[in-house]
Amino acid sequence: MAHALVVDDDAFTLEALATVIKDEGLTVGTAGTLKEARAEILRRTPDIVFIDLQLPDGFGPALFGDLEPRAGVVFVVITGHATVESAVDALKAGAADYLVKPVNLQRVTAMLGRLPQAGDLKAEIGALRGELRRMGRFGSMIGTSPAMQQVYDQISRVAPTALSVMLVGQSGTGKEVAAQTIHQMSARHKRDFIAVNCGAISPRLIESEMFGHERGAFTGADRQHQGYFERANGGTLFLDEITEMPIELQVKLLRVLETGVFMRVGSTREMITDVRLIAATNRDPELAVQEGKLRLDLYHRLNVFPIDLPPLAERDDDVELLAQSFLDELNTRHGMKKHFPSGVKDMLRSYTWPGNVRELRNYVQRAHIMSRPESDSTAVVPIQISLSTPAASSTVTIPFGMSLDEADRLLILATLQQCGGVKARTAEVLGISLKTLYNRLLDYRLLGASDDDKEVGAEEESDA
Repeated sequence: MAHALVVDDDAFTLEALATVIKDEGLTVGTAGTLKEARAEILRRTPDIVFIDLQLPDGFGPALFGDLEPRAGVVFVVITGHATVESAVDALKAGAADYLVKPVNLQRVTAMLGRLPQAGDLKAEIGALRGELRRMGRFGSMIGTSPAMQQVYDQISRVAPTALSVMLVGQSGTGKEVAAQTIHQMSARHKRDFIAVNCGAISPRLIESEMFGHERGAFTGADRQHQGYFERANGGTLFLDEITEMPIELQVKLLRVLETGVFMRVGSTREMITDVRLIAATNRDPELAVQEGKLRLDLYHRLNVFPIDLPPLAERDDDVELLAQSFLDELNTRHGMKKHFPSGVKDMLRSYTWPGNVRELRNYVQRAHIMSRPESDSTAVVPIQISLSTPAASSTVTIPFGMSLDEADRLLILATLQQCGGVKARTAEVLGISLKTLYNRLLDYRLLGASDDDKEVGAEEESDA
């Protein structure tokens, strides 16, 4: 039978927690000071510890050190003043979650219900680290670059807790994939992960979608509807583009996060939810606060543990790994065994990918679709330069000792990229004929001798 320890100098909180824990079938020990808690630990090692942040004889999380060598102990901090600083301090000290006084007893019940899973999380995270070393994968995420290693370290730290997470990154950097990985590595992984794009829901319907509605609550509400908070109960709710949520709804979201209580639209009955919230934005969240797009109090509540996702331009080592993974998926789906020709690999390495991982995935899909059915390699299709982002560098670096042929190749490929893959324009910029350009690209294995290529060569010869 699992054993809990409650450490608090407030008699009411101590009694309420002990009663709930006993009702859930656990044995429980109680203490009002660190000294008493240490004596309880000597009697029996607990599986879960609920401890007040401030005790008469010291800082509550100081007790963590007494149990740190013993695997599987879950720590939950209790505080009368929920602040970003106290939450972060508790997390750094080793807490898995924190409760705000007056304690929400339904949340305590939910924590106890997840207790059997929590002890295995460290082993699961260790297994993921092994998979990263072998295959370059970390949960649903792919990449071994230093920038991503830092992200994995942060996820490993925060995933086993119940704290809110704020993911910040450009569009296409994989924020939803990161949120899924956090969910997979948490004690909630057997429950639902629900992703919501706040910018894709009509402002008129977003409250109903979030909290649900009763039949007849408004025109068209012909039946009762469960909202995302109700459906995600016990699991994880991912709110993408949180700054697109209407300000008036952000107030209600804050209340749910602080109390775990909400009401369906058209109802006066409060409902309890136990949801782990992960939010994301492609904006600078502090700038969004200044612009009135994000409430300051909600930002502080969500930003307990921020994680910045790096753009693909800062992940050079990961481009080929990601591209190969996308190609493997397509090959499996279509029963093929296509590979990238050297010309595609050159372009993958030289392009800056302003559209991030999403742009890379789209490119691989185009290269796969455009390939000939009988060919064992993907097609060499030009990368579509984004009109909304600056072009790649307009300079080419030629290191000392490089051969003239290799320098010539680099110059042609860089110019082709600058011209958005338009070969006529590329030939004009380089001051060579279109036929010469095509011949060079054939030499570089960037083209096949298709009928279209032959027609271009024939057309140029007739023009001459």
